[in-house]
Order: sequence, then structure tokens, then C-alpha cells
Amino acid sequence: MSFHTDSEDDDVVSEINMTPLVDVMLVLLIIFMITVPVLTHSVNIDLPRASNQPNVVKPKTITISITQTGQVYWNDVLIDQQQLDQQLTQIAAQQPQADVHIRGDKKVDYEFVMVVMAAAQRHGVQKLGFITEPSA
Repeated sequence: MSFHTDSEDDDVVSEINMTPLVDVMLVLLIIFMITVPVLTHSVNIDLPRASNQPNVVKPKTITISITQTGQVYWNDVLIDQQQLDQQLTQIAAQQPQADVHIRGDKKVDYEFVMVVMAAAQRHGVQKLGFITEPSA
């Protein structure tokens, strides 16, 4: 008579065998350890040293204000059209050219702003911008 015990049971093993995975990972690690020094090899060159630093000249900012009546202010100084033309000619000739910001009154006629913009374009001013109030 034969007895059947649980130890003789042929159950399927449901766990993954990790040994082949570890073997492959170790081989890859060894390969990378061998190839990394080869990749970082380069020719030794004594590079020259730069001693000067670039001169960064920040251009000044000019504010042209236009009132509701059409009066033009150059950095808070009242000027006429002839003085505006002279100032814009000087600004256009400077290197680097100054930033010109136009600040117009909320109720100014568009015609007055266009006169200043046309004068700036005519004299060759490259950097022209507008100043506005942010909405609340």
C-alpha cells in the first residue's frame, strides 16, 4: 500500500526565477564599466585664457510724453517740434541707440501721437515703444 504525502506534490512554481535577470544585469554593468573610460578619452590641449570682459553699455531710456492738448515733453521738459527733431536726430546717431518710449495722455488725439511717431521714424529711431497704464 502506498501513502501519498504533500511533499511529493508536483505543483507549478508561480515565482519568477531572478537568477538569469541578475546575470544579464551584471554583464551589462561590466560592459558599461569597461566602455565609459574609452568614451571620456580626449586630446589634452592647453587652451588660451581670455582676460578681457565685454563692455556692456546699457542704452538710456527717453520718455516722450504727450499731453491732451498736444504738448510734447522730452523727459519731463517741454519742447517744440524743432527741438524734438534735433533730439531724435541725436538719439538715432548714438550707438547703442536709446530706447524711446511714448507716453500719451488717455484723451490725447491720435494725430499728436502720429506726429511724434512719424518724426521718430523719419530720423531713424529704431527702438520705439509705448507706455500704458495696466488695467486694474
